[in-house]
Amino acid sequence: MPVTRISRPARSLYACLVLAWLVHASSALAGDARAATDELHAWLDGQYEEELQFSPIELTTLGRHELYDQIDDFSEAADQRFLAWFRNSVQQLRQRFDPDTLSLEGQLSRDFWIYRLQRLEQADAFRRQQYIFTQVSTPHTNLPKLLINYHQVDSPQDMEAYISRLHGIGRALRQLLERARAAAVDDIRPPRFAYDTVIEQANGIITGAPFTDSGDDSALWADLTAKLTALEQAGDIGRETATELQQRAREALLGDFREAYQELVSWLRQDRTHAAAEALGVHALPAGEAYYAERLQYNTTLDMKADRIHRLGLEEVARIRQQMGAIMDQVGFEGTLDDFFDFVRTDEQFYYPDTDEGRQAFITETEQYLDRIEAQLPRYFGVLPKAPLRVKRVEAFRERAGGSAFYEEGTADGSRPGVYYMHLSDMNANNRSDLQTTAYHEGSPGHHMQLSIALESTTLPMFRRHVWYSAYGEGWALYAERVAGEMGLYDNPYNDFGRLSAEIFRAIRLVVDTGMHARGWSEERAVEYMMANSPIPEPSARSEIRRYLVWPGQAVSYKIGMQKLLELRESARRQLGEDFDIRGFHDTVLAGGSLPLSLLERRVDAWIARQQS
Repeated sequence: MPVTRISRPARSLYACLVLAWLVHASSALAGDARAATDELHAWLDGQYEEELQFSPIELTTLGRHELYDQIDDFSEAADQRFLAWFRNSVQQLRQRFDPDTLSLEGQLSRDFWIYRLQRLEQADAFRRQQYIFTQVSTPHTNLPKLLINYHQVDSPQDMEAYISRLHGIGRALRQLLERARAAAVDDIRPPRFAYDTVIEQANGIITGAPFTDSGDDSALWADLTAKLTALEQAGDIGRETATELQQRAREALLGDFREAYQELVSWLRQDRTHAAAEALGVHALPAGEAYYAERLQYNTTLDMKADRIHRLGLEEVARIRQQMGAIMDQVGFEGTLDDFFDFVRTDEQFYYPDTDEGRQAFITETEQYLDRIEAQLPRYFGVLPKAPLRVKRVEAFRERAGGSAFYEEGTADGSRPGVYYMHLSDMNANNRSDLQTTAYHEGSPGHHMQLSIALESTTLPMFRRHVWYSAYGEGWALYAERVAGEMGLYDNPYNDFGRLSAEIFRAIRLVVDTGMHARGWSEERAVEYMMANSPIPEPSARSEIRRYLVWPGQAVSYKIGMQKLLELRESARRQLGEDFDIRGFHDTVLAGGSLPLSLLERRVDAWIARQQS
């Protein structure tokens, strides 16, 4: 067959026409995908609005005033209604939105919504296994905290809603108590130490005015009195109305509210004798092995077995110990690494006095480190949070000696700042070598940055701005500690040792969490292992181990998430070579919200492909 030859000018024109057609076709397809994704995201926003109607508490934490006079329904029946609603939502999603018509971001949103149902379905099989009242699962303190920290009172109607919620807390607490009783019938109880903590905390909430004649005002009474005073000073209510509202609030507190807390304390005291004095992991519960496997999958968002996690923890502990030994040599310490742990754990230079002045000094130093990093963030991040950050001591009614620091996000409009909370009742449990790295974990570039950037997004569907998965969120915060080191911000070897202490602490968690819940380790063995491999003080070590005992699987999420982020970063660096941009990588990770790690990997892979093209 003869071959038709095309002249060079004609070939050039032909190539241009083909290229133009391909660009046009690609643009048209991209436009279609964007339109389909916009439609999906609008639909998901509508679904998320429906989801929020199940939780007046969540609406309030988001800074919204819908259902402002109500408290969630905490019954098992309410959980089943929500699960049925979610099943129907996913069924509609599958019918209405073909993944092939969506952009990558749309596909991630679609798959994420489906993923959430899958996790709910798996968790529902073990709904009785999850402990209701512990020192970590704290609805008894969270409900008052809602009113004190989140329920703003800017009008008389807001105070009416506050009083209505005081009545609602009594009902909610009884629903939760009913679930704890049902679990106890099935021989599912937390360890005895959890009973002791909850009894103390619950009694603390109903101590002081107006519950008792002596002592200071209770936390709730002080809060509502202050909010009423502010209304009166603003001229929104008169003295007579303020007195009437205060009296109604007092009646609510002394009525159903106090009675529900008294019922809780009474039952806990009675049931406490049936709880194990020697704490055991969830392997001892009915279907405990399967339950722990589900918890690992939920908290890692990966299919990782306990044995694999345990081995990874042992390997990481050994690796980080070597790096710690190098710092010990750097400061000229004579002795073994265990001796160095004891030195950092006990030497007075690493502690502020256990006084109010010492507590304020701890807060002030934290604020200084957070201020210092702000100027350096643009070197590693393109998108920065707009929300302000505050550092505060935990309120007395929920403070625990040796308790872990934590972050609570603000609102998208900045009306409520993000808050980094610290337990400071016992300054001997707050080692200064940990201070800097914890500031970066809880503040920027850690939780505050990650949560605020997601919250402030204008392109993500609403649920992706708010839904939280620990493997991503805690993994990012641990990774942020390392990034701060790469930025050269640790200002002395002891603080860098503190960074390594924080990382080995998370590696230890892989060992002790799986040890206690899958291998039958005792509480004492876990405490001994933690103290043998880190400089953490004994009160903090015991507090941590007890946290893992009542919250199976969550503690492994930090290190697993960090390892995945480092793996993704190395993959991007290897594939892009000199074109790798750390700012672009970080913005890609942060801009997608708290994705399950498998979906995050897809997002990063797509960014790498775009950079290559």
